Amino acid sequence: MALTFQACFDGGVLAMNLPKILNRAVQSFCTLPGVGEKTAFRQVLHISRQKDELIKEFGDSMKDLANLKKCGLCGMYAEDDRCEICLSEKRKKSRIICVVENIMDCLAIEKSGYYCGLYHILGGVLNPLLGIGPDELDINKLTQRIMNHDIKELILAINPSVEGDATCSYIKQIVPEDVVVDRIGFGMPIGGSLEYLDGMTISKALENKKRL
Repeated sequence: MALTFQACFDGGVLAMNLPKILNRAVQSFCTLPGVGEKTAFRQVLHISRQKDELIKEFGDSMKDLANLKKCGLCGMYAEDDRCEICLSEKRKKSRIICVVENIMDCLAIEKSGYYCGLYHILGGVLNPLLGIGPDELDINKLTQRIMNHDIKELILAINPSVEGDATCSYIKQIVPEDVVVDRIGFGMPIGGSLEYLDGMTISKALENKKRL
C-alpha cells in the first residue's frame, strides 16, 4: 500500500503519493524499533540527498548484514566462526564466563572496561508461555563450554525479572557443583534518588546491601 505524504503548503495541505522507490525505503525504515513513518521519511530524504557513491556504499553495507556471522561458541557477531573475545588467550585463561541475555548486554559490559573474561549470549530468557525453553536458549552449549574449557566461575548478568530469576535458578542447578556461580548486583544507580526508583529496584538494592 502506497504511503501518502501530507505537508502544509501556502496555507493548505498538499497530499501526494510517494514514488515506489521512496515508498519502499520508508517502509523498510519503519520496521526498525521506535521508528515511525515521519522519522522514516526524514531519514530517507536525508539519504536521498547524499552523493550517489555514499548512497551505494550505504546500501551495500546493509546488504552485507545478510552475511553477518555469529561466533559458534558465545553467539557474538564475528568475521569468522570465532569472535575476537573467544580467540583471546588472555580471556581463556581467566576461566570465567559472563552469561548475558543478548548482544547489547554484552556490548554494555565490554564498554565498562571492567570485565576481561569470556561471554555466553543466551538470546533471551526462559519463558514457557512463549515456548522458550533451555533448547531454544542453547543452555546445553553453555554446560559443554564449562566442561570443555575448565571454567571455574560463571557470572550471571541477566536482567531482574520473573523470567530472568527463573533462568538464573535453572543455570545454577545444571552447572557442576565446583563452578562458582555469581549474579551481578542490582540496585540504586550512582546519583539516583530513592523517591524516583521503582519497587523492584529498591528491593534489589536492599538485597544487595553491604556491611560497612
